[in-house]
Amino acid sequence: QVQVVESGGGLVQAGDSLRLSCVVSRRTSDTYAMGWFRQAPRKEREFVASVAWSGNSTYYTDSVKGRFTISKDNAKRMVHLQMNDLKVEDTAVYYCAAGRLVTGLSRAYGYWGQGTQVTVSS
Repeated sequence: QVQVVESGGGLVQAGDSLRLSCVVSRRTSDTYAMGWFRQAPRKEREFVASVAWSGNSTYYTDSVKGRFTISKDNAKRMVHLQMNDLKVEDTAVYYCAAGRLVTGLSRAYGYWGQGTQVTVSS
């Protein structure tokens, strides 16, 4: 069984930065890609960023490009999401997920963390 655990959420003010971290218990063919998703109150879960363990390609949703950076530490099986210039609309529960494909489709990710709350105040 693969476990995914996020950490690093919190309450910040608009314009501040926050770094989320995620560790996956083991790397398999089912955990080739790592993604971050978020879900705001009364909204559907949306893709934020993704990266594969191999290579250097990263993918972002348009609303976070230039502000968020996804990075990985292969040796530690960790993925980070550095969030800069946070906005009130970034408030959401952020989920880390592991899957077979580097994609923004949530159904492609078979393993999910419990989520970590990020609240951005004005």
